[in-house]
Amino acid sequence: MNFQIVEFEASYGKSKQIPPSDMPEIVFSGKSNVGKSSLINKILYRKSIARVSATPGKTTTVNFFKLKDVRFADLPGYGYAKVSKSEKDRWAELVEGYFAQERNIALIVQICDIRHSPTKDDIAMIDFLYSTGYHFIIALTKLDKLKKSQQQARINALTEELSAYEGVRLYPCSSQNGQGIDEIRKAIEDSVFEENEE
Repeated sequence: MNFQIVEFEASYGKSKQIPPSDMPEIVFSGKSNVGKSSLINKILYRKSIARVSATPGKTTTVNFFKLKDVRFADLPGYGYAKVSKSEKDRWAELVEGYFAQERNIALIVQICDIRHSPTKDDIAMIDFLYSTGYHFIIALTKLDKLKKSQQQARINALTEELSAYEGVRLYPCSSQNGQGIDEIRKAIEDSVFEENEE
């Protein structure tokens, strides 16, 4: 799969605006400020196709990026306190509406910060993905922020904290130095290949 040939396709602020799914989709989900845009940019060999903001909660739409064989769907970040209730409700409608549609979802990349335990919102999202049977992985971003000696300890702790989700794969990674990014690309490729085989 060629991750370098990609174009920004469209943004949608309401679920009813989202067109039907016509190719496999890779969905990126995570809380605000977890490094979602940076991860997408790194996977796509780009600096800024997904806009990175210093202000959390900036992605308030579902953003689509089209590759040759697959489409990336960047969901709005959740869990940012400094937005109005009406805005939070709109985000919820958008995300719930997206998943309620008949979409060709090959893989969901659920993103958590390796330095911290999953938040309540992270667990709620993982619960949803696990209980509904979606094929998903957990990308543990910001690996470069930890010393080598701390990295394995955090991976072990998160493996324990997420042990209820049997079979879920953790991918420690860094959008800064590229650690773990090839493994995530491979997981994406495999999921699209499996989707096409069915």
